[in-house]
Amino acid sequence: MKRWSIVFKVLGNVNRLKIVKLLSGGEKRNVSEIGRTLAISQKATSKYLIQLHNLVVLDSEGKDGHVFYFLNQHDMPKDFRRVIGLL
Repeated sequence: MKRWSIVFKVLGNVNRLKIVKLLSGGEKRNVSEIGRTLAISQKATSKYLIQLHNLVVLDSEGKDGHVFYFLNQHDMPKDFRRVIGLL
């Protein structure tokens, strides 16, 4: 049941969906790149990234003073991976 609540929570916001779709190609991007690409303010982008990170949808790593986000393929529920494939 919990895994489905994660799927539906992410699906419930168009900007979170856009972020997941953008990162579904396997690339790592920082807050500025994601916000600029999707035309979302940096403040809102940060909020969505934190939410997705807390839901174990995204993972992050620091490099050269920046935090880069990417899809968490290892801990992501299978059902959610299927949903991403439909985006």
